[in-house]
Amino acid sequence: MEDAGEILTVQRAAYVSEAQLYGDPFIPPLVESVGQIRDVVASGFVLVARDGGRVVGSVRGRVEDGTCLVARLAVVPDRQGRGVGGGLLAALHEAFPDTPVFTLFTGHLSEGNLRLYRRHGYREVGRERVHDHLALVHMRRELRAGPGAPGPADLNRWV
Repeated sequence: MEDAGEILTVQRAAYVSEAQLYGDPFIPPLVESVGQIRDVVASGFVLVARDGGRVVGSVRGRVEDGTCLVARLAVVPDRQGRGVGGGLLAALHEAFPDTPVFTLFTGHLSEGNLRLYRRHGYREVGRERVHDHLALVHMRRELRAGPGAPGPADLNRWV
């Protein structure tokens, strides 16, 4: 739990560009508190990617009714586009080998996120208009049998 502050820092750094894209500085990842992250870590599943001792990315997963709900994939800006996010997704898939379905959502303007998720087998299953400026794109991945792609070498698992 001692990494909750670092996870929050990574999350805020990663989601600033999303806030700018949608013109909304109050998106949930930016207003979440360190206490809320501690609660998630204590009650859920969080993977953390490190470069040496530095936390450079994180992702959350929670299984409900045979489906893993993926949330808050975040990578520090200076490591984006270098495989950290994909490694975290692959490691999350591997962490739940008996879970056949993974779901997530992202904003409709978040083209980089949409490309990443499609590369990892996610397909759009619907859109939900939540504001005039934002539609959430809901995506789903059916997990195939066999081992997934390897994640970053220095990946920590929190349960």
